[in-house]
Amino acid sequence: MRIDIISAVPALLESPLSHSILKRAQNKGSVSLHVHDLREYGKGNYRQIDDTQYGGGAGMVIMPEPLAKMIDKLSESRTYDEIIFLTPDGETLKQNTSNQLSLTQNLLLVCGHYKGIDERIRQKYITKEISIGDYVLTGGELPACILIDSIVRLIPGVINDETSALSDSFQDGLLSPPAYTRPQNWRGMEVPEVLTSGNFKQIENWRTDQAQERTKSKRPDLLEKK
Repeated sequence: MRIDIISAVPALLESPLSHSILKRAQNKGSVSLHVHDLREYGKGNYRQIDDTQYGGGAGMVIMPEPLAKMIDKLSESRTYDEIIFLTPDGETLKQNTSNQLSLTQNLLLVCGHYKGIDERIRQKYITKEISIGDYVLTGGELPACILIDSIVRLIPGVINDETSALSDSFQDGLLSPPAYTRPQNWRGMEVPEVLTSGNFKQIENWRTDQAQERTKSKRPDLLEKK
């Protein structure tokens, strides 16, 4: 898989994309991540990429031409399965969306900044709009990192134990059950006996029951959807 990211502040993406699972995925060749500085197509000596809004109002808007030029240039080399704009008014990111996107080959992510991007770019190029929640951030770089992480970890071979990703919260519409590790007794608190029994059928039933109870307690809305 290849993921291209267009950003007005590419330095914000350097650390999140260069460590942990994302680093290992790139080293394995499972994914190729490419960050592009929008200012390469900026206007004039100062490489301007934003301007004031028509109609007045506070905040600057990313101009259409720099973005269009960069998208056109990148699209010359490959066809993108989706061109995604990270924006607060997009569809809220869900596990199913990440599952679907993990099956694609080429993705292009557009990070907004300031007051967003010119609406005509959204109309002409964007095929999918994604939000990570009902709040506003300075730009789309952090949401892009979250989206990329949620996708890449699902690619076969990225996580050593592939069944781990399949048992994550939300994969089956439930939250994950409680998890324990050594020591068995920690400060007087014991690991549930069933988990040390060696009876995998009972363990699986216990985890299913716990996942349902945890979901009922913390996120009853998920059970309503099921």
